[in-house]
Amino acid sequence: MKIGMEVVFDAAHHLPEYDGKCSRIHGHTYTLEIVVEGPVDEKTGFLMDFYDLKKIIKAALKDVDHSDLNAILQNPTAENIATYVKDELERRLQNEIADLVSVKLWEGKNKWVVLD
Repeated sequence: MKIGMEVVFDAAHHLPEYDGKCSRIHGHTYTLEIVVEGPVDEKTGFLMDFYDLKKIIKAALKDVDHSDLNAILQNPTAENIATYVKDELERRLQNEIADLVSVKLWEGKNKWVVLD
């Protein structure tokens, strides 16, 4: 079974390796969509309680939410931010029955990256 969740966070960054407007500091409202997979517990009927999943996601985002992403990542492109978040989520899901299937990171509207 697969379940998913979407959360929103805000952050600022600049792209030092890019020659264009994005080389200057600016901000985005990011939307993170994640999907996890695992067996449904026969007793509870849940793969995972959405409340618990939301706590794990919020913990994975605590360093990036309302932050300067350049303080965390050398080159905070959407691709590198998504990889960072994926690694944080996988670390926090290690003791859970659910496995991370995908991470989709929207940078504002109409622009996204996905890691399967």
